[in-house]
Amino acid sequence: MKRFKARLVVRGNTQVEGIDFNETFSPVVKLGTVRCLIAVALKKNWPLFQLDVNNSFLHGDLNEEVYMKIPPGLSVPSTSSSSAPLRFPSSTVFLVVYMDDIILTGDDLSEISALKSFLDAQFRIKDLGLLHYFLGIEVLHHSSGISLQQKMFIHDLLTEYHCSDVSEVVAPLDISLKLHVNVGDLLPELDKYRSLVGKLNYLTHTRPDLCFTVQHLSQFLQAPIIPHMFGALHVLRYLKGTLDHGVFLNNSSDFSLLASCDSDWVACPTSRRSVSGFCIYLGGNLISWKSKKQLIVSLSSAEAEYRAMSKVVAELAWLVCLLTDLGVPITTHVPLLCDSQDAIHIARKSCLS
Repeated sequence: MKRFKARLVVRGNTQVEGIDFNETFSPVVKLGTVRCLIAVALKKNWPLFQLDVNNSFLHGDLNEEVYMKIPPGLSVPSTSSSSAPLRFPSSTVFLVVYMDDIILTGDDLSEISALKSFLDAQFRIKDLGLLHYFLGIEVLHHSSGISLQQKMFIHDLLTEYHCSDVSEVVAPLDISLKLHVNVGDLLPELDKYRSLVGKLNYLTHTRPDLCFTVQHLSQFLQAPIIPHMFGALHVLRYLKGTLDHGVFLNNSSDFSLLASCDSDWVACPTSRRSVSGFCIYLGGNLISWKSKKQLIVSLSSAEAEYRAMSKVVAELAWLVCLLTDLGVPITTHVPLLCDSQDAIHIARKSCLS
């Protein structure tokens, strides 16, 4: 492997000779990748293990320049004749890392054990056994699959905002409450609303039913007013009655992909922009979803629906590449469900041109 010297600045923006970075980036695994990996491991009957790196934040910030080299390729002691990292002629091992939390899975227990020993010798890791809790997400094992929940996180959230004894509601968003920008008195504590919306946003990793509501509340972070806080507290009342809700991933042998998308049209009274939403399923498992306001104003409902289709197609392209890396090549066309005949016609015409 080629070696070179790089200038690393810990405080401020990262700098590398010949490359100008505008912001600091920490390479961590996406939560969508975690869900996809768990779904694939379930369907292939692979064990899922959890590791934790000891003393990952032992060293403080460095104020001086540090010159470093690219580390050599990862080499794992193997029981087979191959020394290729993480991949062997008859076995595959996958490892995903988020800061100091690690998920490890694969089809060969001996190679997984060898990798654990190697990582422990290099970094001093803690073997936490089977996957049960990852980044605040509870992993519950069942005979037919795995449930991903954030029940403890919700319980702590209700306690923090004194909502443990509130009455429950059946919908995350109060349809009778119309939220607007700059109509009303500002909250005395702006950070309280911003913190609550941020925590609700983290819940969307296992609660797709909150996606639209959270993106709607996120529009008012700059200057939240009292009605906005009422809307956020309404979500807590909904969570009070849905503590056990989450995402269930089955262990069937079906690896087919299916996607669906939808969009409203100029629903925002301020910006007149539309909101796109999509869901993607792998063998009946919901592994990816999103609800997001479009970047520009759509001039028709067909245009809004077509833009929603383009977003889900981009996500599908990424998922197909990820699944190929995970040993699940998608060789057939992926069905995309859309309820707009005009948008389907535009998409079909674009494909033929």
